[in-house]
Formats: sequence, C-alpha cells, structure tokens
Amino acid sequence: MKIELYIAQLLYRYQCVTVPGFGAFLTEIQSAKLNESTNSFSPPKKMIAFNANLKNNDGLLANHIALAEKTSYDYAVSAIQYEVFNWKKALEENQLFSIKNVGDLRLNADKNIVFTPYNLTNYLTSSFGLAPFISPLVKREIFEKEIETIEEKATITMIPEETKTANPYLKYAAIFVLGLGIAGSVGYPMYQNQIASETIIVETAVQKQVQNKIQQATFFIESPVPAVTLSVKSDKEMKMPYHIMAGVYREEKNANKTLRILSRLGYDAKRIAPNKNGFFPVLYGSYATFAEAEKAKKEIHEKHNPEAWILIQSL
Repeated sequence: MKIELYIAQLLYRYQCVTVPGFGAFLTEIQSAKLNESTNSFSPPKKMIAFNANLKNNDGLLANHIALAEKTSYDYAVSAIQYEVFNWKKALEENQLFSIKNVGDLRLNADKNIVFTPYNLTNYLTSSFGLAPFISPLVKREIFEKEIETIEEKATITMIPEETKTANPYLKYAAIFVLGLGIAGSVGYPMYQNQIASETIIVETAVQKQVQNKIQQATFFIESPVPAVTLSVKSDKEMKMPYHIMAGVYREEKNANKTLRILSRLGYDAKRIAPNKNGFFPVLYGSYATFAEAEKAKKEIHEKHNPEAWILIQSL
C-alpha cells in the first residue's frame, strides 16, 4: 500500500500529518507575495515542513487509510509501519527519498533528515485555481507629462472688466472647463463600479476551476456546488456574492437538519438550489465583500467547522 497519496490528501485539511515511527509533516499558511524585481504575484499557499521528532501515532493517518481502503484500523497501522520501514531503508541506501507531491527527504552528514518541500502543489484550498502571474510594469511618467501639458493648455486667464464685452464666448469656455471637472468627479466613481463588476466576473470564472478541483478531492466534500455562469449587469445583482459553505448533502432531509442546527446556533443559514448532481448545498451565510467572508470563515473554523470554505457566486 502506498501511503503518499493519503498524506497529500490530509495536508489539504490539517496542519499536522504524523507518520507513526517516522516524523510529522507540518503546514503553515503563507500570505500572497509580490516580487517587485520581477513584477510577479504569488497567491496564498501552505508551506510544508518536516519534524522528525514527532513520531507518536495520533490515529489521523491510520483512520483515514482505513476509511479510504475500507479495511481495519490495525491493518492500516501495519501498512504504515511497512511503508516506514521501506522509507528508512531507501534513505540509508540512496541518501534520498521522494514523497510524491510532498517533497524530498535526504540524510545529511550527521544522519539527520533534511526535507525539501515540493512547491508546485498548493495545499491551501482557498487558493485552488490561483496560479502565480507576472504583471507588466505600469509606466506613469508619460501619463503625468500628458496631464501637465493639458493643464498648461487649459490655463484660464483673467480678463479685465472692460474686455468682457469684447469676447462674449469666454464665459461659455469657462462653463465648459467647469463641466469637464464635474464630469470627471462623476465619471471616476462610475469607472470604479465598472472595475468592481468585472472583478466579480473574473472571481466567478476562477471559482469554476476551484469547484472542478474540489469535486475531484473526495476527501474534502462529497460533491461541489456546480459552477453557474452569470451575467453581471449592475451592483444590485452582486450584493452578496461571497458565501460560507457548510456542506453538500445527498439527502434533502440531512440538508434541512443542518439548516435547522445552524439557525439555532445563530447563523444566518440558508439553502440554495440543488446542483446538477442532485445534491443539496447549505450555507452558513452570505457576505458583500471577500474580507467579511474571510473573517466569518475564520470564526467558523475556530468555533464550529474547520472545513467550511468560501464560495464566490452571485445567487
């Protein structure tokens, strides 16, 4: 039995995955990063480390294997012990052993294990579908010079009283310049609203990829909510696009039971329409901004359900 797959699955859900008799893989969330020298952006991710001193069996890995393989707990423990024996033998013979999608293990001169994580896999579920990207450098000098040129050309010269009658169109020019200023002050907020609308459209597209990956990760939820293609037209249609998912259920009675429990606990819980697979999703609540949803998710993780996740979708 190869236990590497089960270790990788558990790293999506837990901060510590212990391999009895060998060591523990620990995760720490790293915030999004900007590399100014290359103009590259990296999404938030889980960084993996290894501690060879944590070897006691906490039951997490063995129970997960027993459920996945439909076997007994004792058999799973024996399978882990056999794999650990092979790992140690490979380290002694080759000084190197690789765990797929997790990292490489080496023995240094003091016979201590040195771990190098595999950085291409992001175990932070909230970052599914997000990949590093490079943004071209924004050059502002040309734009600023154009503004200075416009300001020089648009200088308003004060006309003496006796010359006002000689140029009756001057007052209309002043009104025109004032109108440009008002249009700018009104048009900029409208531009910001348009940018916000397009941002929601992009987030919804990313969420489709997130849901496809979550549907494959059966250890996380049984089935994700299907992606829904929406046409975002105005701010009114996007009031609450961020939702905290409590679970997706095969039976409607189970979804209703969870809904009643969450309501009694004080959550603004609700159900949404069944997905294309006929499953019934239940929400802890909906929020207007991602920051509000992220804050609520952290509180839910601490107080009630560490597996709650954020769905971005305009309902």
